[in-house]
Amino acid sequence: MAQEPALLDLSCNDFHLSPLFCEADELDAEGDQIFPVSDVRCAQGLQLQEALVASMLPEPSQGYSTLNIAANVATSSSSFSFKVEQAEEAMTAESGESSLIFCEICVDRKERDQMFTIQSCGHVFCNECISKHVAARLEYNVHGIRCPAVNCGSAIEFDSCRSFMPKDVLEKWDEMLCDALVDASQKFYCPFKDCSAMLVRDSDEVIRESECPICRRLFCAQCYVPWHPGVDCEEFHRMNEDERGREDLMLRELAKAKSWNRCPRCKYYVERNQGCIHMTCRCGFQFCYTCGEPWSSAHGGC
Repeated sequence: MAQEPALLDLSCNDFHLSPLFCEADELDAEGDQIFPVSDVRCAQGLQLQEALVASMLPEPSQGYSTLNIAANVATSSSSFSFKVEQAEEAMTAESGESSLIFCEICVDRKERDQMFTIQSCGHVFCNECISKHVAARLEYNVHGIRCPAVNCGSAIEFDSCRSFMPKDVLEKWDEMLCDALVDASQKFYCPFKDCSAMLVRDSDEVIRESECPICRRLFCAQCYVPWHPGVDCEEFHRMNEDERGREDLMLRELAKAKSWNRCPRCKYYVERNQGCIHMTCRCGFQFCYTCGEPWSSAHGGC
């Protein structure tokens, strides 16, 4: 019984010690001894075996018994099973993470369907980061969007981003790409600030009145300002900024139809319905109604 624990622990060494247990009279197929050794050699082998077994036995003070060894074996088995379970969980987690792709911009891992691969260079970023990158470049009026990777100048194709890019970003990008394709001498923009659509001059024909196809408002195709009916371009540009509104132009056209004149000093419209051409404005300035020159002794009328 004293050797039972040792034999349990040394079961893995049975192969290495088996030559020491073989009987001298065991023969092989040809009739020769398997281990032909002398009595002296056999005695030395047995002494070596005893020394090996003694070195592997626990100290007596530890009080090991067959029951203790069985308990230790059970504990070791339980501990091993727990470690195997931990390893399996770790492998499962690692396998789950391996299905995620790393984005170098937001340094986050996302599902494959949330990632975008730039075809020209192979760099991969998430859809959200690419959308923000494109929007930021468009704010600087850059229509040729490049890969955001360090030291990479590969182009990002417009068509490859249609599936995930926000609609407003796509529209602005498309507009800038079209703008870049048109020669600068052939393009102009709607003069209304709340529109500013790009328009193309596709004919050499002289046109004054035109309509913006986007906002449907009229503008002058010669001086690229809101339409000024009854006022030629040169006269319109001589007017003050506060006189170019729609109501001002309507009043100006009415004054022309009624043959009203403006006071040379205060620019107020004056109507002559009877009497001479010597006019005195409400501001006190006197002038000739026919030519607009100041009234004086030297100029007493036309």
